[in-house]
Formats: sequence, structure tokens, C-alpha cells
Amino acid sequence: MKELLKYAFIVMFAFSVTSSTKAQENYDIHTVYIYSFIKYVEWPTGTREGDFIIGVLGESPIVRALKKMAKLKKAGTQKIVIKEFNDPVEMTTCHVLFLSNSNQDKFEGVIEKLKNRPTLLITESKGLAKKGSCINFVRKGNNLAFELNRTSVDRANLKVAGELVKLAVLI
Repeated sequence: MKELLKYAFIVMFAFSVTSSTKAQENYDIHTVYIYSFIKYVEWPTGTREGDFIIGVLGESPIVRALKKMAKLKKAGTQKIVIKEFNDPVEMTTCHVLFLSNSNQDKFEGVIEKLKNRPTLLITESKGLAKKGSCINFVRKGNNLAFELNRTSVDRANLKVAGELVKLAVLI
């Protein structure tokens, strides 16, 4: 019996490490997409000075991947800085805001806080593009894809290159 429990523990541990690694790999892919979005979205003139801020609302494995990317890349000439927020109330100005799946219940507060701000809101929960997110990650089979809400992008006073629009599922 002891051996069976030991074996079960080892299998569960291996599965959790594999799942954790798999989740991080998924967020590495999200980060590649986000960096591409930065290259194909144009922010208003006044926002192109200082640091380029990517905010993350809620705990998410994407933070690690974004911080790694920020050490190596720039947004044009701007240094990329990652900021973490626990609540929409504490959010400061950001160029991009990623709303983690675990915090989708704060979506309405985020929308209210970002009203009329030039922030590219990126989510990963079904239906949030239709509710006002600029970009929403979705799964198409085993592949990661993204929905683009042109109305939300326009409301944020952002311009999206045609190349990005062609790759998106338009909402």
C-alpha cells in the first residue's frame, strides 16, 4: 500500500510539473503574440515617450514570460516595463493591459477604468471581445488565435495595421 501511495504521489508530482511547464509554454506563445501586437498597433503621439508599460491584472504565469521578453526587446525606442496590478482601482496608465483568465470577474471594472484611454486591452476568456476587449485570445483546435474588436480599438484611439487585422478573427 505504501508503495502504491508513493507511486501515486510521484505520478501526481510529474503531472503537475508537466502541466505547469505546459502552461508556461502557452504563455510564452501569448508573449510572442503580444510583442507582435505592439509592432502592429500605433498609439497616439503623446504616449510614445518614456517607458512602454504592459500591465497585468491578476496573477498569471504570463508575467514571467513578459518580464523575460522585456529584458530583450523594446517597443520602438521605448523600454518595456511590466507592472502587476491586483485590482482595477490600483491600475495606472499602461499601453497594454492583460487581464488574466482568473480575474475575468473584474472585466467591467477594467472597462470602466480604461474608458477613453489609449490602452490595448488583451483578455483570454470566451466572450470578452464581444463585451469590449480589444484583443481576446482563443483556441482554434490546438492553436492559439485571437479575436479583434475594431470598435474597442477605435474607442481606445489606437490604429491597427492591416496585416494584424488579416490574421484576426474580427468581432
